Amino acid sequence: MRSATPPAVSLMLVTSGTPNGPPVNATDLNAFATKYTAAWCSQNAASVASFFAEHGSLTINGGSPAVGGTAITASAQGFMTAFPDLIVAMDSLTHDRGRIEYHWALSGMNTGPGGTGNHVRVSGYESWTFGSDGLIASSLGYYDEADYRRQLNGPAPRAP
Repeated sequence: MRSATPPAVSLMLVTSGTPNGPPVNATDLNAFATKYTAAWCSQNAASVASFFAEHGSLTINGGSPAVGGTAITASAQGFMTAFPDLIVAMDSLTHDRGRIEYHWALSGMNTGPGGTGNHVRVSGYESWTFGSDGLIASSLGYYDEADYRRQLNGPAPRAP
C-alpha cells in the first residue's frame, strides 16, 4: 500500500464544536483527515467511502453528488483507476462558517485504461459538514478543472 506522509498540518480557527456535527478538536480532526488522506492513497476506494455517513455525499466541482457508500466508492475508484500511482497529500485544514476545509494536492500518472500517460498535479479542497455520527455528511470538493484537463490531455513529456 502506498501512502503519502502528510506534512505537519496547522488547524486554524477550529472551535470546540461545529454547528453541523459532533464536537471536534484539532487533534481528532487532524487524525481523521490523515486517515482520510491515506484512504485516497490506498487504491481501495471503499476505504474512502468509509469516512462518509450512510447517506453522505461527495460533490466534485458542482457536479451531481455521489450519495451513499456505493456511489462514493465509484467516484473514488474513477480516480484510482485513472491514476494507479495516485498520491493525495493533505496541505491544511481550516474552519469556515461551520464547515471544515480539507486542502489537498493530487498527483499521479494517468496510466489507467485509455490513459494519456501524462503526469497530473492539481490542488483543491473539500468543504466538509459532519453528521452526528462523526462521519462526513456532505463534502463539496473543488479543484481547477481546466488546469487538470490541460495536464491530462497535453502532450506527454519527452524522455530525457
